[in-house]
Amino acid sequence: MFPLKWVWENLKGYRGRYVLAMCLVVVTSLMNLANPMISQQIVDRVLMPPEGVDPEISALIPLVILMIGFTLLRTGIGYLMVITFEKAGILVATHIRSYIYRNMQRQDMSFFDRNRTGDLMTRLTGDIDVVRYVTAYSVRISIDSLVSFIAILIYFLSTDVIFTLILCCIFPVLFGITYTYSRKVRPYYAEQRERLSVMNSRAQENIAGNRVVKAFAKEDYEISLFDKKNQGYHDASVAVNFFWLKYYPAIEMAAQAMSIVVLCLGSLFVINGRITVGQLMAFSGLVFTFANPIRNLGPLLNDAQRFMTSASKVIELYYTRPTIVNRFGCRKTDERMKGDIQFEDVCLSLAGHQLLKHINLHIRPGETVAVMGNTGSGKTLLMNLIPRLYDITSGTLKIDGLPIKEWDLHTLRHNIGMATQDVFLFSDTVDGNIAYGDSTMSEEQTRHYAEISAADFIDKMENGYDTIIGERGVGLSGGQKQRIALARALAVRPSILILDDTTSAVDMETEHFIQESLSHLDFPCTKIIVAQRISTTRRADWIVVLKDGEISEVGTHDELVKQGGYYTEICTLQEAIGGED
Repeated sequence: MFPLKWVWENLKGYRGRYVLAMCLVVVTSLMNLANPMISQQIVDRVLMPPEGVDPEISALIPLVILMIGFTLLRTGIGYLMVITFEKAGILVATHIRSYIYRNMQRQDMSFFDRNRTGDLMTRLTGDIDVVRYVTAYSVRISIDSLVSFIAILIYFLSTDVIFTLILCCIFPVLFGITYTYSRKVRPYYAEQRERLSVMNSRAQENIAGNRVVKAFAKEDYEISLFDKKNQGYHDASVAVNFFWLKYYPAIEMAAQAMSIVVLCLGSLFVINGRITVGQLMAFSGLVFTFANPIRNLGPLLNDAQRFMTSASKVIELYYTRPTIVNRFGCRKTDERMKGDIQFEDVCLSLAGHQLLKHINLHIRPGETVAVMGNTGSGKTLLMNLIPRLYDITSGTLKIDGLPIKEWDLHTLRHNIGMATQDVFLFSDTVDGNIAYGDSTMSEEQTRHYAEISAADFIDKMENGYDTIIGERGVGLSGGQKQRIALARALAVRPSILILDDTTSAVDMETEHFIQESLSHLDFPCTKIIVAQRISTTRRADWIVVLKDGEISEVGTHDELVKQGGYYTEICTLQEAIGGED
């Protein structure tokens, strides 16, 4: 029952109208009896009155008008009812989707590490649409079926108890079939939903990595992989439908059997004078509606199982809470940070593996620090600790002398500019991407930071800064994307600038220009640069070398060259291949 309570909570502001719509369902369901009962009166009073009673011809026109009036009234009320239910379904879906999207924006990196993109997209689209469908349609049909069944049952009992009891003998068979079906079908829906999620994940990965696919000419391979996932979803969908089809004929036959019983038994009762012809017509007119709730039971149970499966996935996402949150009383300020960073015996473990071990560093305001190390040494993870994309496992990380967990997250991240090697650009204008951190930025400021990052190529583009770039920067070279990302990081005038191998894709001349520009910024800034080029690291005030998650070397360029360690090897190698002047 919790999923229904959860839906009700998300109807806040619309509950009164939703309850009104449910009341209208009751009214329209009761009005189902009107026309058959009026037909009974027309037959018994006008067309075939009891022997010895004159036909009431004068009653024909009023009864027909009454029948037409009830039909129009029921149509009008039904229209209002359906509109209200549909609005409620759309409102619930919109509210839940908006809430989940906001909730996802607050999640930390570990959340996205755990969840597949395709699965998250399935929850935001298909699963929420199932919730909408049940809210707008299934609830309405359930109430209509229940009220119609009870109302017609009362009418039948008031007309002839024996006739009604004979009809009801079929119900235990129908309930037995539907109960067995509902008990066994849920795993089928869970499997179908999982196959859909896997298929969406496969498609998303392929679309995002289309350049790699084409570079290796693996289109046919990717098509075959997707076909397998698609076939898996097809098989799961077929299994669900065929499972229902095993039960559908029995349910339909039992429901149709009522019409046969009414025709045969009713005719016998009319001959015996137990009921009138008009009552038999009323029985015949209502028997389909009477059997409809049983006929609807299978589809409604289908909807219920789909709802429970999808709602459980949506609710899980709805109530997921981030582990990285603001503490009570955390410091929130509009003042600019100084940029003092201190690691005190910092360790980081993820998924049971210790990735950073006993990091001790003190980076003073305005300093430029270079970080080096082989692949997997923990450079990027170290950078991600500063804006609290991950939380440290032990030790203390301080910003401006205050433990990082005592800073307001917005204040902290607003003072940090990040540009990474794996650049993500939005499907927007060049200007929009650079000004992403501050949408109020003027065009002159956008140009200024583009000039610092050597993004002079922008003026040569067809529409300059108004050029729309494709998703993830499609149409730009790797170096061009990195320079736009660097301009975006600089545009927020950060107190702390983190560059994670940001100039790896630019040529030496461009890199030299960028480094000169970074050393003469018009705002105070502590710079932490992950780099592998000696031409970048030698400009730093000092250099940190990581190895297997630990600091192996610390010092200036000249000091580390004399130590004969990893840094010396890199210098020697780059000089040998001409990578360093």
